[in-house]
Amino acid sequence: EVHLVESGGGLVQAGGSVRLSCAASGFSFDDYSIGWFRQAPGKEREGVSCINNKDGSTFTVDSVKGRFTISRDNTKKVVSLQMNSLKPDDTAVYYCNFNRGYRGFWGQGTQVTVSV
Repeated sequence: EVHLVESGGGLVQAGGSVRLSCAASGFSFDDYSIGWFRQAPGKEREGVSCINNKDGSTFTVDSVKGRFTISRDNTKKVVSLQMNSLKPDDTAVYYCNFNRGYRGFWGQGTQVTVSV
């Protein structure tokens, strides 16, 4: 059974840092690109960053580029999101995701709240 478990969220002051982790199990981790998404209150879920399984290349949206860094450890089956220089607009529930065929798999999410 596929499991994605996010952790590392919490309350942080603006300008601070948080490191999120996504622990994966139940599937061949090396075979899939993994992404981080977020959903702020009253807004649609949006993609934040993703990392390719084959060459480790990454994509990060402009709104967080230069502040957020995605990485993966294939041995530990973990994808991390290092979040620096956090802003109140980064407040959201953060989810990790991968797609297998037409099906998307999601974790339960971890809340990140950035105070002014």
